[in-house]
Amino acid sequence: MLSRTADNLYWLFRYTERADFVARILEATMRLAALPTSYSGVRNEWESALAVAGDSDIFHLHYDVVNEDTVRDFLAFSQHNPSSIRSCLESARTNARGVRTALTMEMWETINDAWLELQRGRRSDMDRNAFSDFLQFTKAVSLNFDGSAYRTMLRNDAYYFTRLGVSIERADNTARILDVKYHMLLPETERVGGSLDYFQWTTILREVQAHTAYHWVYRESVRPWLVADLLILNRQMPRSLACCCESLVRHLDLIADLYGRRGPAQRFASATSARLGAARIEEVFGQGLHEWVSEFINENNRLGAAIAEQYLI
Repeated sequence: MLSRTADNLYWLFRYTERADFVARILEATMRLAALPTSYSGVRNEWESALAVAGDSDIFHLHYDVVNEDTVRDFLAFSQHNPSSIRSCLESARTNARGVRTALTMEMWETINDAWLELQRGRRSDMDRNAFSDFLQFTKAVSLNFDGSAYRTMLRNDAYYFTRLGVSIERADNTARILDVKYHMLLPETERVGGSLDYFQWTTILREVQAHTAYHWVYRESVRPWLVADLLILNRQMPRSLACCCESLVRHLDLIADLYGRRGPAQRFASATSARLGAARIEEVFGQGLHEWVSEFINENNRLGAAIAEQYLI
């Protein structure tokens, strides 16, 4: 496979996964912001949304104030933000056009129809109900696109590169959610383990589609260290860091077997997965969740760079 084709497939799936992630950030933030002021204390939900998305610096170049209207516009529709939902779907469609012959008809129709629908009527001046519908639309696009790939693509190198894109992006997204919740979302005046803390962790579980899974695994009320255990170390949880790393190892090995050569990306992914396999949640919190997650995000970025250098350039 040409490196350009592999690169397009890899980024096509990263962008669709990112669009879904940003939609979930906005949905969760709207839910948190709807709490009464007397219940939620200091309001910093919209700053947290920017921090999770990693786009605060770009935001402040174009907006003077952080509030619901500006953050919604920036994260959903702004062409200045390369990670906005609009920008992600546009970039996904551009990458899809570049590898049209490598996609099945169902995949192309899903991403192309989504872009045409976005062009027809998705605007930054939506009321809350219309905006909620837009977020549901975005999540449905990502789910349908990934589902169509799973159901219709041959299990060959093209498919393996799509899985690398999904896994790298999903690991980064989950790590950022955990980091921002633990590091900055709970106001200093609120008690860890209090009602607001409980509501925020529950919202995050719903944001990553893990609320039901949490209760199946732990069968007790929401506790921060158990949420972290589920989203970091539980390999049965599709969005956990451990599961994403396991997927990276598996598909990098399949690519290596197909091409008859291993390299730095395989070794890096295996080392990261082994470190997660040996970790315990008590050790993670002992080191400091923020510090541990920040280190993982850096490792994940280095793995992405290793994959790009080995296969995509």
